[in-house]
Amino acid sequence: MPNMDPRKTPAVERDPNIRNKDFLEVSLGYTTAEMAINEANRCLNCKNKPCVSGCPVGVRIPEFIKAVSEGEFQKAYEIISSTNALPAVCGRVCPQESQCEKYCVRGIKGESVGIGRLERFVADWARENGLDKKKKPSSLGKKVAVIGSGPSGLTVAAELSEKGYSVTVFEAFHTAGGVLVYGIPEFRLPKAIVKNEVEKLKEMGAEIKTNMVIGKCMSIDELIEDGFEAVFIGTGAGLPRFMGIEGEALVGVYSANEYLTRINLCKAYLEESDTPILKSKAVAVVGGGNVAMDAARCAKRIGAEKVYIVYRRGEKEMPARLEEVHHAKEEGIEFLMLTNPVRLLGDESGRVRAMECVKMELGAPDESGRQSVSEIKGSNFELEVDTAIMSIGTSPNPLIRTTTPGLETNRRGCFIVNEETMKTSRDKVYAGGDTVTGAATVILAMGAGKKAANAIDEYLKNNQ
Repeated sequence: MPNMDPRKTPAVERDPNIRNKDFLEVSLGYTTAEMAINEANRCLNCKNKPCVSGCPVGVRIPEFIKAVSEGEFQKAYEIISSTNALPAVCGRVCPQESQCEKYCVRGIKGESVGIGRLERFVADWARENGLDKKKKPSSLGKKVAVIGSGPSGLTVAAELSEKGYSVTVFEAFHTAGGVLVYGIPEFRLPKAIVKNEVEKLKEMGAEIKTNMVIGKCMSIDELIEDGFEAVFIGTGAGLPRFMGIEGEALVGVYSANEYLTRINLCKAYLEESDTPILKSKAVAVVGGGNVAMDAARCAKRIGAEKVYIVYRRGEKEMPARLEEVHHAKEEGIEFLMLTNPVRLLGDESGRVRAMECVKMELGAPDESGRQSVSEIKGSNFELEVDTAIMSIGTSPNPLIRTTTPGLETNRRGCFIVNEETMKTSRDKVYAGGDTVTGAATVILAMGAGKKAANAIDEYLKNNQ
């Protein structure tokens, strides 16, 4: 019998007043088979499958959900993993509400089916039961280099390894996973899950080389000279932007990237960590995206008494996921909307002591429909903080483009590619993810990785 409840089966979540003091996962998802089956029975199994059109990697959503409704969890996993290389990751961090679930028919008169929650349940079930492993295929004897082990790189590596290519992944950091390990906090995406995906890659024959900064250790031209017949660039967009206001050179001013990397990858909050981080009483995070939410929630967890989100537009204009905003509020993060920093003030030691802000107001919408924003004169006030975290966007690191002749980029420093094949202006070189689009989502990076993997496969097959 279909479940016609207009609301999703609730996921299990930890108490906000407990979880905001540790880094354990916030949402536990569906913790029983009965919960997953109950939610799966809300799916109408539409013939035209509108939800699939909203998935960048084309997961066969109604098919896997039908298998869940029948208790066939292994079958459901096989269906998902036929198109999605990282289902346990996507089930946790994808913005389903603006992608697959946005097009769910059940969302017209109620809440959409919890597609992300079901994907996570199936992937976790397969991992816990040891059914997510893949066998090493026969080798085709062709070498492919993947630069960067974030979501696009891992997707390319998985897709091509499964086809029998000899894949080597070059990662700049000491741990593989890219933004999945340095950018997304443990409480949203446990690192054991990312490690499991990396280990699966190794089982399929891929080689992971860490501490390899391509552009310094060796160039793309040298990779090709060493016998790699195709190269994929998935180096993300890790170069932070700052506002250019007075006081940004004070002690206590971080980019969100640096702050999150110190916490997530280097565990700077632990006494035994070799990577320090300032102890803060009051923290202001400037920005309104998911990264800003992550930084604010991390600051709370490592002991800040007051944590503010400072955003120059209103809450409905914030790009962060509704779930992330909701969780941040539950955990005690304070939101200062229509507020913009104009100056940072320091104390005698050179550390931030306050952020001077001005109130903003929304105006007429532009051609895209987004309202303009302007300062309210005379509305300046000081916010007492000892740490400021800038989360106003990132761009690709220029290292590869400046060491690889002939690679075309746009004015933002992003690689220009063929949108169908993800091929760059250089022969044998492909790129995808944030290094092409600028900062975006995990699933969009994975979609680009799938396109690139298919194109590389076609290229190598036709150039034997």
